[in-house]
Amino acid sequence: MEATAPSVGAGANGSLAAAARAQVGPPTNPMATALLTDQYQFSMAYAYWKAGKHADHAVFDLYFRKNPFGGEFTVFAGLEECIKFIANFKFTEDEISFLQSVMPMCEDAFFDYLRGIDCSDVEVYSIPEGSVVFPKVPLMRVEGPVAVVQLLETPFVNLINYASLVTTNAARHRHVAGKSKVLMEFGLRRAQGPDGAISASKYCFMGGFDATSNVLAGHLFGIPLRGTHSHAYVSSYMSLDEIPDRTLRNKDGSKICKDFVSLVKEWLCKIQAADSLRNVFGDTNQSELAAFASYALAFPSSFLALVDTYDVMRSGIPNFCAVALALHDLGYKASGIRLDSGDLAYLSIETRKVFHAIEKEFNIPGFGKMIITASNDLNEETIDALNKQGHEVDAFGIGTYLVTCYSQAALGCVFKLVEINSRPRIKLSEDVAKVSIPCKKRCFRLYGKEGYPLVDIMIRESEPSPKAGERILCRHPFLESKRAYVVPQHVEELLHCYWPGSSDKPRAELPPLLKIRSRCMQQLEKLRPDHIRRLNPTPYKVSVSAKLYEFIHYLWLNEAPVGELQ
Repeated sequence: MEATAPSVGAGANGSLAAAARAQVGPPTNPMATALLTDQYQFSMAYAYWKAGKHADHAVFDLYFRKNPFGGEFTVFAGLEECIKFIANFKFTEDEISFLQSVMPMCEDAFFDYLRGIDCSDVEVYSIPEGSVVFPKVPLMRVEGPVAVVQLLETPFVNLINYASLVTTNAARHRHVAGKSKVLMEFGLRRAQGPDGAISASKYCFMGGFDATSNVLAGHLFGIPLRGTHSHAYVSSYMSLDEIPDRTLRNKDGSKICKDFVSLVKEWLCKIQAADSLRNVFGDTNQSELAAFASYALAFPSSFLALVDTYDVMRSGIPNFCAVALALHDLGYKASGIRLDSGDLAYLSIETRKVFHAIEKEFNIPGFGKMIITASNDLNEETIDALNKQGHEVDAFGIGTYLVTCYSQAALGCVFKLVEINSRPRIKLSEDVAKVSIPCKKRCFRLYGKEGYPLVDIMIRESEPSPKAGERILCRHPFLESKRAYVVPQHVEELLHCYWPGSSDKPRAELPPLLKIRSRCMQQLEKLRPDHIRRLNPTPYKVSVSAKLYEFIHYLWLNEAPVGELQ
């Protein structure tokens, strides 16, 4: 169900503006205030105001020029936080005082102007969050009074750059891991500060991860939480004598095991003596066994052990199996193990062999399918390498390389003026990649017979919409020879109104995080496999209509100065 945006005009700020803020809520990060911008935005705002241009109607496009991580797709994220930002955009008296102190050359009337502005006359059109997007196509179109929209440039780029980058990184990890694997984001301790960590947890979930270790993110966004224990917990135990209360009630509550530790020791002896495991296991580390038994007493229904504190195959695995079998006697089912070091492919395969052997030896159905989780500075490349080697890992805990986007520092979003007072504008450059596409545009995705998207096309706002079944000429924005006809089977308009300002346009829904995550997964499934493969992916085509192509080059020639040879 679509929410209708309140009409908050310049003369009706009060209660309607408050209603808008209440509807979308405050920014997740309280630092996202009207002062969160670059100094030159205020300098330009003053210059606009001084020249009487501050109310000129401007149209800006927010887009990026190149897909990250050497790939050929990006996932758009950060829209909800942008809408929250503009819904709450207002200068406090304290902020005005600060601006007066750092801009003493500005007239007092300018600060009175800042006191009165909000985003009630701003309109925001955007691609839905969680969508797969491509270079040059506007992620957002922002229009309104030029001075106000200019103040939004830096915060909007900030809120979208990292969000889209880390969501894309998460989506790439999901793609290489496959649908069947559980992916857990473990990046809190390595992220760039608390705000970076919270954003990473949210957007990694959006990009296809299943859970996070970040408790605050779980509280804020409803993301499932996962976690076990650290090596410190295991090494904190010295012997089995440190477990004072050894009682454990059966899962069905029918009786109490008075000495769970003794039951664990019995099972360890059985494992060591088992025919199928003979000469496999010898003595194990008893302090590790104590830690596992103690942890199982605390969490009998979700026991998952970190098995590499001392030696995975000689100690960690047999100790875990002994505790898991003791739990099984009492009606519980252990969850599995986590590997955090060593040769993950080899260790996972050998561990799976042991699990299957125990299932067969002791007739324990399902023991062979015990979950094996791997961590230890994993990234897209190491998961791909594990896939090529062969492994038995069911779940991956990924942190540093995921949340820091180690292989690419930033997405590189830009915010360019494309129209002022209904007059198209263009930004030229010797680097063609940096030439902007002028005028207010509408954007469409054209789908082929097999259901895959074929090309995105930008058209001038005054042009008729492309229609399914009609032959459409799609042109490269700058290269004359690159063009093709397309007869789409389905046409999708990309930009929707998410903030109508004072207009009466309906506002598109801001869906919950889980729905955005589903959209992201569906969008990736719609892409042709060669667009999302890791090695030499095929670039997706982005085009303009014939009329827009002609206009770009007409404006280019008009704006570019003519050289003179001497």
